[in-house]
Amino acid sequence: MRIPTTDGRLLGTLLKIQSDPKASPFSYSFPSRAMATPTQPENGITKLTNCRLVRGDNLVFDDLWISSVTGKILRSQAAFYDGLILPDRTIDLGGRIVSPGFIDCQLNGAFGFNFSTKFEDMSQYDTQLQDLNIRLVQTGVTSYLPTVTSQASDLYKAVLPHLAPSGAARDASSGSESLGAHVEGPFLNPSHNGVHNVSVLRQAHTIKDIDDMYGPSNTTPSTIKMITLAPELANMTPLLPTLRSRGLVLSLGHTAATFESASAALLAGATSITHLFNAMSPLHHRNPGIFGLLGATSSTLRPFFGLIADGIHLHPATIKIAFHAHPAGCILVTDAMHMAGLPDGVYPWTNGSSAECDHIVKEGAVLHLQNSETIAGSSIMLIDCVNNFRRWTGAGIPQVLGTVTGTPARMLGVEGVKGCLEEGADADLVVLSEEEGELRVDEVWKFGERVFEKGDGR
Repeated sequence: MRIPTTDGRLLGTLLKIQSDPKASPFSYSFPSRAMATPTQPENGITKLTNCRLVRGDNLVFDDLWISSVTGKILRSQAAFYDGLILPDRTIDLGGRIVSPGFIDCQLNGAFGFNFSTKFEDMSQYDTQLQDLNIRLVQTGVTSYLPTVTSQASDLYKAVLPHLAPSGAARDASSGSESLGAHVEGPFLNPSHNGVHNVSVLRQAHTIKDIDDMYGPSNTTPSTIKMITLAPELANMTPLLPTLRSRGLVLSLGHTAATFESASAALLAGATSITHLFNAMSPLHHRNPGIFGLLGATSSTLRPFFGLIADGIHLHPATIKIAFHAHPAGCILVTDAMHMAGLPDGVYPWTNGSSAECDHIVKEGAVLHLQNSETIAGSSIMLIDCVNNFRRWTGAGIPQVLGTVTGTPARMLGVEGVKGCLEEGADADLVVLSEEEGELRVDEVWKFGERVFEKGDGR
C-alpha cells in the first residue's frame, strides 16, 4: 500500500491502523518533537523545509531532500512514497532562500595564496591551496576555476597538476572544489596586456606551441578547463577547433579583436569572453568590437561573458547595459587576487618571469600596481558582486543568482551536476537571508553536508 503523506508521525499512525484495524487514530498518542525520530538506521538524508528554492527565474516554496552519502539532491517524492524513507533530520529554514552553490570562473587567489606561485617544495603549495579551499567555501563559492595568469612554461608545468578537478573524492571537508584550471595567457595581445608581463606573452602557430607551453598532459579537461586567448594573433583561430575537440572552454580576452575576427573565433569554437570591456578594444558605434557579439542575430555568435561587478573595473551603467543586451550569457566573476580577504597594504607579486617582484597596493576594494594607476585584479568576494549586480541592474533574485550558478555551469558544460537544484545534481547549496536589501550567506552545504553556518565561530 502506498501512503501519500509527508509527515513521519502520521505515517506511523496509518501503518498502525493498517496492521490493526481496531486501532483508532484518535486514541494514538503522537510523540513529542524530541521523540519523533525514525526507527530506521541513519541514511544520511536531510530534508530542508520552509525554504524558497531557486528554480529557473522563480523562487518556489518547497522542500529539498539531500544525501550526504551520495552527495546528491534526491527526488523526495520517490524516496518517501516508493521507499517509505524518512530523513535523518529535518531542518526548518524559516523561509530563507536556498541557492545552488556559487561558481567563480576567474579567481587568481585569495587569503594570501596566489595560484601563480612556484615553491621549491610543492607540498607547501598543496597546504596553502587546502587552506584557501576551506576558507573560500565559507563565502558561498562551492566550485571555481583556479586561474593562472601569464607565466613562463616552467611555472605552468609545476602548478597546473595541483589545480586539476578535485571533486572526485566527494569530500565535503575539503571545502571548495576545483573544476579545473583557467589559464589566462600567455597567448594574449601585448597591446591589451593589463598587468600581465609582456615579456612572457607568446604567439601560437601550431598546437605543439600550446602543448609545449602548458605541458601536453595538462591541455585537456583533466587539468585545464578554460583558456583565455587573443584570437587575432598568429595562427590562433585555426587552432581553436582542435582545442575545442579536447573539451576545453575557449574564451576571448586581452585582445584587439574586431567584431569580425571575434565572430570567426566563435564559429571556430570559442564560447565566451573574459572580463568583458576590460583589456579589449572599446565599443565604437561603427566598430562594436567584441561587445557587438552580445547583439548578434545568430545564437551561435552570442557568447557567455564575464563581468567584474566591483564598481572599479566597470561603471554600474555599463554592467546594466551588458546584462540586458544578453542576460542568458552573463556570468559574474571576481578576478580576485591573493589580497582578497587581507587587510590594506603593499603586497609582493611575482609577475611572469620578472627577475624582481612587482608589488600591488590594496586600498579598500582597489588593487593597483605600485607607482601606477593600473588596476591589478580585484579583492572582492562573489557574494558582494551578486549584491552590487542586483542593485545596479534591478534584476530579480533568481536572475541574479543565475549569473553565479546556472549560467557558469552551462558555460563549463556541467549543467545538471552543478548550478541547479534538480534531482541528481550535487548537493552544493548556499542558504541566504536578506538584510536591508542585501543577500547574506548564512549556511553553505557541500556534497550534502553543512560545512559553514553563520555564527559558528569560524
